[in-house]
Amino acid sequence: MTRPALVAVAHGSRDPRAEATLRELVDALAVALPNVDVRLGFLSLNSPSVDTVLDELVASGHTHAVVVPMLLGDAFHARVDLPEILRAATNRHPRLVTTQTPVLGADSSIIDAMRARIIGTGTSVDDSGVGILMPAVGSSDPRANVLTRRIAPRLTEGTSWTASVACFATSAEPDAARAVTALLDSGVERIVVAPWFLAPGRLLDKVTDIVDRLTPNAVHADPLGAHPGVVDVIAARYGSVVAALNNTGGIAA
Repeated sequence: MTRPALVAVAHGSRDPRAEATLRELVDALAVALPNVDVRLGFLSLNSPSVDTVLDELVASGHTHAVVVPMLLGDAFHARVDLPEILRAATNRHPRLVTTQTPVLGADSSIIDAMRARIIGTGTSVDDSGVGILMPAVGSSDPRANVLTRRIAPRLTEGTSWTASVACFATSAEPDAARAVTALLDSGVERIVVAPWFLAPGRLLDKVTDIVDRLTPNAVHADPLGAHPGVVDVIAARYGSVVAALNNTGGIAA
């Protein structure tokens, strides 16, 4: 086999809604890339593990896997956990080449997809007085949290929405309560929750409960999920690697 496989890597969750959403996303990716062996692997909590997927690819004859972290933050999982898993796999399988791409992160297509989720709540781009609350997981790495905070204002670009602020479901600041208070203090008339999550889960539920207690009229957008913009970004990450290999003669015609 000369065309690399694509391994889409998810964090994993105990919430069955999360696993179902991620499988839906990878199924859409396989449709978008019909000539590519597309596999889903999890870092923890769900099966199959990334290790198992890589072993199975080698067993089926693959010698190259493009590994796309389906993560929105560039933190420990992308910088440490996944590279260690890939190194261990290539130690087990010396003929296997793995290429890890950047995380999905702040790609403009992902931001467009999130804005589309907001519009899907019935919120027009011309509505004024709208405050966007963007919950995210949060990280122990302050650099990752800074990058996430910078995404929120980009959601309002090209709209009449009043303000947008990120909050975090874990120990990073601001938490949901402080972020909601900041939005209300800024004079917004209606809050739309735009989850910077790929899938539903317990952390997002925690934020939702807090928001609904503080402002019962809040509107909740869906997580990014299998939005076509997300599919396009993952496919583009894979395509960039394949294009580079083509330029160096790494893939047969």
